[in-house]
Amino acid sequence: MAEEPHLFKLARRGQLELLKDALRGGDAAGQRCGRSGDSLLHLAARHGHLHLLAWLLEELELDVEVANGDYKRPLHEAASAGHGECVSYLLAKGACVDALKRGDWTPLMMACTRQNLEVIKDLVEHGANPLLKNKDGWNCFHIASREGHGQVLGYLLAASPSSWDTESTTRRTPLHTAGEREAGALEAML
Repeated sequence: MAEEPHLFKLARRGQLELLKDALRGGDAAGQRCGRSGDSLLHLAARHGHLHLLAWLLEELELDVEVANGDYKRPLHEAASAGHGECVSYLLAKGACVDALKRGDWTPLMMACTRQNLEVIKDLVEHGANPLLKNKDGWNCFHIASREGHGQVLGYLLAASPSSWDTESTTRRTPLHTAGEREAGALEAML
């Protein structure tokens, strides 16, 4: 595996002043690394470096909607990692709340794989659609059922009462999925 480029090490570590020095006269927008072609914004969002996100977006005027090779945006990264401040900031800067990455996953779907209810609430309050389905036919409720998050399931039901009434492309319901893994998820549904 190739060594991580210096700029991306600095971004991953949140070392803003060193990154500023390293980028003097360079093209921050064109910098990509890794198999998926992540940008500096992706790394800042993934690792929860709000100060770095703000500098990249406000000072360098990078595109909040920059996508990597998997069509993942910085909002996907922040939501997946549970970095609530970064999620709120990206939404305030105009990030598309229902952007699709490869496999048709939204930031809300990615947040539902974790137990960070505050991130999920923030996304829904900013207009995320809990009823969207990924390529496998799963919506957010289905994903949360797989993970067994009772509080998340309760919130999704309150926010979108019909979210439980779904089938995957293989005709599996959230109840099937919850029954395979988590008693807590079953309790939330019943």
